[in-house]
Amino acid sequence: MRRLTLPLLCSVAAAVLAAAVLGGCGRSSRQSTPAALKLQREDLLAVTRALKSVEAPVAREVQATKAAWPLIANGLPADTTAISGAPRAAQAANSAAQLNVPPLFSEAQAAMLTGPAAQLAGLFRSYALLSSRGWKLLDATIEQVETGSPASARFARDNAALYIESIYDGHFTLAQIGKKLLAGYRKLGGPADFGATLPQAEVDALAAAYSEARDRLHPHVGVRLGS
Repeated sequence: MRRLTLPLLCSVAAAVLAAAVLGGCGRSSRQSTPAALKLQREDLLAVTRALKSVEAPVAREVQATKAAWPLIANGLPADTTAISGAPRAAQAANSAAQLNVPPLFSEAQAAMLTGPAAQLAGLFRSYALLSSRGWKLLDATIEQVETGSPASARFARDNAALYIESIYDGHFTLAQIGKKLLAGYRKLGGPADFGATLPQAEVDALAAAYSEARDRLHPHVGVRLGS
């Protein structure tokens, strides 16, 4: 992986912090007219299709990160080669780097979504950004610790908790998608209004795939910035 210099590490870290507050920033609609509800249902249907399309790569990323998580959950060890030399850590970083955000979830397209669909798109985008950049910055941090100057190594180690938290928070965010999907589906009428276009069984399956049981990292992150 390309080395990140200390200034660049700082600037990219700011992007991780910004990602933590990403949410559904699409068009809000308090109207409950038939036309508005129809549009919200169409948007929710499109979002479920997008979530289904990335279900497999997300599952691979989650599995890889869960395998590597015990290495970093409590912060960087004194000997960072325990992480940099671990195939499971490399696999987790690679899986996160390969995550693709569906075009519908991009900032530009998601801005046009209405109702529950807008929040779901924002949650997925936050997860992908927090996880991929968290691993990327953690990798750069370890490189600085192992090969940088004493000052760079000290700065990198002091800020490692931010990137570890980013990975944890990304998966926490991912785990909220299922419950938000179910809530949005019910709010917009459930099976009675979606009918065969979006059956309850399909929503339940997606909610299980994007759930706390499937996607949360354990144990809880044991280190915080400044600790």
